[in-house]
Amino acid sequence: MKLSDFKVMTFDVVGTLIDFETGVLNAMRTLGGPKAAAATDDEIFGPYTRGRDAFHGRSSFAMKDVYLYVANECGFVNDETTAEAFQLAVFRWPAFADSVEALRRLRRNYRLVAMTNTDRTVFSAYSATLGNPFHDSVTCDEAGCAKPDPRFFSYNLGRQSAFGYQQDEILHVAQSQHHDIGVARTEGYTVCWIERRQGLVGYGGTPAPKSFTTPDLHLSSLKQLADAVDAERAATGLPI
Repeated sequence: MKLSDFKVMTFDVVGTLIDFETGVLNAMRTLGGPKAAAATDDEIFGPYTRGRDAFHGRSSFAMKDVYLYVANECGFVNDETTAEAFQLAVFRWPAFADSVEALRRLRRNYRLVAMTNTDRTVFSAYSATLGNPFHDSVTCDEAGCAKPDPRFFSYNLGRQSAFGYQQDEILHVAQSQHHDIGVARTEGYTVCWIERRQGLVGYGGTPAPKSFTTPDLHLSSLKQLADAVDAERAATGLPI
């Protein structure tokens, strides 16, 4: 597989570019009181994934209910004011340390497209955090569904086709085996798995997949992807 054969890179955003696990843990421990401050990552992530499944609506307003779900289950501070503060903190989830620079480098040679389960409101905040690198974006409210629904991937494929791009010219880049890698492969995409939790046990704040999908390209950071692109282009005499 030659990276220079692709013209478009589509990206999962939350978990691949935005470090939502750090965002969730910091907000829970800051807002949830002494019990939350002392909770382990897994003691937070388990209820969080169940709460997000129970309240799977638009992230610009559903995350306060996710907080209340976790607080009720875990005995954290449980009131509307705290839940609203958690909701606002979602807009400030940080980027991974390599995301902004790697996207800037990749943008030199590819059309960058965000494919995100966030709604347009939250995505606007994340895009700004990432330096507004995208040429195009697909959000859950526009697609009318959320990953891993295969219709989301079909919607994006139709959208990129309207701009003149074929599926074999698209590389989908994502962290989540559950939301992205498995279904994207099934739908005919070439996939790059960015294993952000490499070396860690379990799937953290992301649901475990029903089965593991072997990706076309397996890396542990976005920087590695940008480095691989630059190295390939340099080796073949293409401008970086």
